[in-house]
Amino acid sequence: MFKEKSMNVSSLKTTGILVAGAALAILTGCGGKQQMPQGQAPAIATLTVESTNSQLENTYPATIKGKTDIDIRPQVTGFITKVHVDEGQHVRKGQVLFTLDQVQFNAAVEQAQAALNAANTAVATAQLTADNKRQLLEKNIISAYEYQLADNQLQTAKAQLVQAQAALTTARKNLAYTVVTAPSDGVVGKIPNREGSLASPSSAQPLTTVSDNSEVYAYFSLTEKDILGLSEKGSLKSAIDSMPSVQLRLADGSVYPIEGKVATVSGVIDNSTGSASVRALFKNPSGLLRSGSTGQIIIPDNQTNVIVIPQKATFELQDRRFVYVVNDSNMVVSTPIAVEANNDGKNFVVKSGLQPGQRIAIEGVGTTLRDRMPITPVDPQSAPQQAPAVN
Repeated sequence: MFKEKSMNVSSLKTTGILVAGAALAILTGCGGKQQMPQGQAPAIATLTVESTNSQLENTYPATIKGKTDIDIRPQVTGFITKVHVDEGQHVRKGQVLFTLDQVQFNAAVEQAQAALNAANTAVATAQLTADNKRQLLEKNIISAYEYQLADNQLQTAKAQLVQAQAALTTARKNLAYTVVTAPSDGVVGKIPNREGSLASPSSAQPLTTVSDNSEVYAYFSLTEKDILGLSEKGSLKSAIDSMPSVQLRLADGSVYPIEGKVATVSGVIDNSTGSASVRALFKNPSGLLRSGSTGQIIIPDNQTNVIVIPQKATFELQDRRFVYVVNDSNMVVSTPIAVEANNDGKNFVVKSGLQPGQRIAIEGVGTTLRDRMPITPVDPQSAPQQAPAVN
């Protein structure tokens, strides 16, 4: 009986060891340190890259100026007696802007007119004298010398008459200058001086500025590298002529509805900035664009037969950009690429490192994926919102 009992105890020990071993195996299998079975590779959205067309844009800060910005300065010195316009007002060519004090100029005109009348009288008197002397000379009553003196007096009187006429013209012109008019159609700028202020041609500050805003220029800068890039396409002029239409983004973020055209590029590069001034012309029938405003010039950068990939499919390591290329074994391989500096904030244009037909992972980059890691490629539409991490 004792022997039978011992055998039963041995059986119980063996059974306990087997149960404990099975439990340990289960616990070990549940631990986070074990590799995921090969059949459970994470589902990752992939994209097959193809050649396509890219429509990006380059933006440049711009300053807007009227087609003509004319400083209005008086031609004569005088006190302002009347301001006929207000700031921001649209004016037509010839419209009165300012009136200066006319008292002294009216007096000058009257004085010049009186001098002209006196000069006319002097000429008439000298003419009578000269005619009389001629008759006496013909009768040999007087000498030729005496007649010549009378004729000289006549010529002097005529010269003084011409001077008097010129003085009257100048006086009238100065009087006309007291009425300051718009030299062209446009918009009135700031008016720093009002009635009672002294206006002078030598004043540093103009009376105002009239800007012809029917068309405006948007000035921006291109770097020396950009200029050389344009020149590679032929002459600079032909490159400018072939440039696409440009747009203008206003200060509030909206885009001006009328496209413009690059008109000129400065022939001189500024040594301090390494850039050249560029001018684009925009029509402004509504007057929305004002001289002195700011904005951004948008130049389209259209490319054909290029590879475009999402930025989220890339990662950076030591100043180099990489993507995960999916090989034939559905394993991701870290691959360096080069991309264009210009981008739209969502996509990159690939310059090198990828070929059409290759597959890349577009999810889990920087979080789930690791180099040489197997995945289960899926379409982006059927990919999970967040791929599970692999321990």
